[in-house]
Amino acid sequence: QVQLVESGGGLVQPGGSLRLSCAASGFTARNHAMSWYRQAPGKERELVAAINRFGGRRDYADSVKGRFTISRDTAKNTVYLQMNDLTPADTAVYYCKAEVGTDYWGKGTLVTVSS
Repeated sequence: QVQLVESGGGLVQPGGSLRLSCAASGFTARNHAMSWYRQAPGKERELVAAINRFGGRRDYADSVKGRFTISRDTAKNTVYLQMNDLTPADTAVYYCKAEVGTDYWGKGTLVTVSS
């Protein structure tokens, strides 16, 4: 049974950093494309970062390039999103997605950037 559990969200001041985790179970994360999305209040869900199978390619939304980094720990079967230099515009619920035949989603973790 495929499961994705996000963690690491919280309240952070502008300019701060957070690292989100997506713990995967029921499949081997390194063998599948995985990505992070976010949804801000009143807005559509948008792609933030993606990593393909085996990690050879990583893609980022223009709004987070140079600030966010997606990575994968094969031993822990976990995907991370390191977020630096956060701004209030980054406030959203962040979701992890895995492409395992079909798309599987976690329940999300809330990131609030505010002073």
